[in-house]
Amino acid sequence: MKVFFSKYTFDYSWEEVSTANWRKYCPWNDKSTHVIAVDTLSRDVDPATGILRTERLITCTQSAPAWVVSLLGGSNTSHVYETSYVSPAEKRVTMCSTNLTWANILRVRETVTYQPDLSASSPGHERTEFVQDAKITALCGGWQKIRTKIEDASIERFSENARRGREGFEAVLEISRRVFREEKEREKAGVK
Repeated sequence: MKVFFSKYTFDYSWEEVSTANWRKYCPWNDKSTHVIAVDTLSRDVDPATGILRTERLITCTQSAPAWVVSLLGGSNTSHVYETSYVSPAEKRVTMCSTNLTWANILRVRETVTYQPDLSASSPGHERTEFVQDAKITALCGGWQKIRTKIEDASIERFSENARRGREGFEAVLEISRRVFREEKEREKAGVK
């Protein structure tokens, strides 16, 4: 098993980040063109805690080498199952995802959290801490050398995708802030 860990601070409030999170895979994000569909499977609010729980199926195109696809079967489409928890009381978003495609060969378990970064925030300038970790396990029986190569290649690719994902989400956050500001200005001016 290989572990990926990343920590980053977004220069946006938790409210902005937790709202824009639902637009992460929209056309504003030119770094996520591989995501072709995001389907919400269920969404409910726990009346006791106020936590919003959402289950989604994310469909992506994958760029696995053709020989891998022909050897293992399947297609150029992959699926990821995501469960997210939004706690307004704690100001915390937690997202847990796992791959469904080729899960019998490679298991990827990712957890992402967003919460206010109190150490880096000041009045009028709130920031949000982003923590991402993933556990990647190749399930190749007793072939340690092959498992290690698969896990090493997977962690390298995951790291690159994580960097691109952050860059894309920054663009979504920037555009969201601008659009919401423009909408508020129109409301103040009485323009619909």
